[in-house]
Parts: sequence; structure tokens; C-alpha cells
Amino acid sequence: MKRLILVLLLVFAVATFGFNRPAFAGDAAKGASIFAANCNACHLGGKNVVNATKTLSKADLDKYDMASLEAIKTQITKGKNAMPAFAGRLTDEQIDDVAAYVLAQAEKGWK
Repeated sequence: MKRLILVLLLVFAVATFGFNRPAFAGDAAKGASIFAANCNACHLGGKNVVNATKTLSKADLDKYDMASLEAIKTQITKGKNAMPAFAGRLTDEQIDDVAAYVLAQAEKGWK
């Protein structure tokens, strides 16, 4: 009986955690085209035309506590100051993809 319960719990755990998409597991390649279509006007090359001191560089993301997928996703979703919210304009998956792209580009120095 214990073995049966253990096997059922193991099957449940694998089914629950083994097949779900990890949180914020965006696709940076897809994010590139979404970024180009929605973000380049203000953030071309990781810059910021509205506030030049708050770029998408790794240093600035670190400086403003934005160097995580969660923080970037929140900024995209809710907007802040001059940046508009993209919730409703982009799907959650597209926001995940853009966040992955931004963080990957920041890590590479926007090259």
C-alpha cells in the first residue's frame, strides 16, 4: 500500500512539475521581433530616448534593480512613468519573450 501511494505521488509530481513551462521561460529569439515592433522607437540598441540615464544596459538594469526577468516583465506589463503598460497589447507569452530578449541583450552589451 505504501509503495502504491509513493508511486502515485511520484506520478503526480512528475505530471505537475515535469510538463509545465517554467515561469519567465521566454524565447529571446521570438522576443527580438516583438521588441523590434513595439519597443525600438524608444529603446533602439538598448538606449532610452525618453530618459537617457535609464538605458537597458546591464549596468543600468543593475543600478535600478531591474536585472531580473521578473522585474523586466513587471515593467513591460504595468509600465512606469513615461513607459506605457503593454498588458492587453501583448500576451503574457510575448511579454515573457521580450523580457528574455532584453535580459539576454543586456548581458551581451546590446551587440
